[in-house]
Amino acid sequence: MSELELLDRGYSAIMAGVVDGARAPHFTELAADLDIELDAARELVHELVGMTPGWVHPGTDLLSSFPPFNMQPTQYHIMIDGQGGWYAQCGLEATAIRWLVPGKTVRIESPCLCCGESMVLEMCDEDIVSVDPEPMVGYTSAEIGGAADSRPFR
Repeated sequence: MSELELLDRGYSAIMAGVVDGARAPHFTELAADLDIELDAARELVHELVGMTPGWVHPGTDLLSSFPPFNMQPTQYHIMIDGQGGWYAQCGLEATAIRWLVPGKTVRIESPCLCCGESMVLEMCDEDIVSVDPEPMVGYTSAEIGGAADSRPFR
């Protein structure tokens, strides 16, 4: 198996584990799923995390965040077709979860990080099912896109 094939299969196996069971597989489970040695699976986890904005728990090989999901509880509670147990790494990234579960309704619940009031967004595929409160606006402190003076919002 080529390096790219292994990366692709590893990424897919981790994401499937998170989507299906609301948890990332341990590298030993990944080794069994991919029919590779334990050390290769451990290295694969770290290589994949290095290619994403995800991370392992410090000093371990345990996946803590695999975007758009977070394995540790966050303020971004996710429900898929009424079933809970998932958390998102970021409020804006949470909206990407709908692409991983076609035809299912994804509900994102979170307190506003400025005022603490409840916010709920429900999506199914490309449709926004409900928004509360309306309108809902997202902000990021990341420097994204172009020069700072050309960005309308910070």
